[in-house]
Amino acid sequence: MPNAGQSVIEFGDVSYRLTDGRAILENLSLTVQAGEILVLLGRSGSGKTTALKLVNRLVAHSSGEILVEGKSTRDWDIMKLRRHIGYAIQEIGLFPHFNIARNIGLVPEIENWPKDRIRARVNELLTLVGLSEEISSRYPHQLSGGQRQRAGVARALAADPPILLIDEPFGALDPLTRSDLQREFLSLQKKLGKTVLFVTHDLNEALLLGTRIALLEQGRLVSLTSPPEFLHSPQPLVA
Repeated sequence: MPNAGQSVIEFGDVSYRLTDGRAILENLSLTVQAGEILVLLGRSGSGKTTALKLVNRLVAHSSGEILVEGKSTRDWDIMKLRRHIGYAIQEIGLFPHFNIARNIGLVPEIENWPKDRIRARVNELLTLVGLSEEISSRYPHQLSGGQRQRAGVARALAADPPILLIDEPFGALDPLTRSDLQREFLSLQKKLGKTVLFVTHDLNEALLLGTRIALLEQGRLVSLTSPPEFLHSPQPLVA
């Protein structure tokens, strides 16, 4: 695992354009350091989710260079890259026809972990994210929204990836549940020390969770600061 302060993800003058030539991201340059939570903050349509998807090659950048642990994403084997990175989204992405244990253990299963090891890892992660082991036999529709979000985070952590990409994970939850999960996520991050690229349009969430905040507007990086610096500098309104 890279040492604190070492570059883990680098965007170098990265742009992403649609086939009609319209730019979704333009000349994005930033570095995500080992062990930090770098928050991509911005309005809907600012390009933050696109930036996230470029890292694990769910979409391909049009120009520039993206490095993961010093290696261009174009040079990574795409499956190895994605297994190296945990991915959690607002829609959670749990497979409805798999129970929670199978959902969480899917990547370790693909990686050919022994069944006993997968079972132990699933139980370990359920405890880690605040769920009881009895939930493992249930299906996603049998869980509350908050429980599904926790299961989604557990699945992202299943194969112990050093990098997490997190996209608006708590946005659909009620305010109290959202607040609880934000605090739990922060506690979890301090315990595990993952490198996190976190997308949100919520300023309070960015200020609470972020080591640094990258503000995007219309596909361009407006500022990259710590939360205290962000609060004390004039910024465009985020909504």
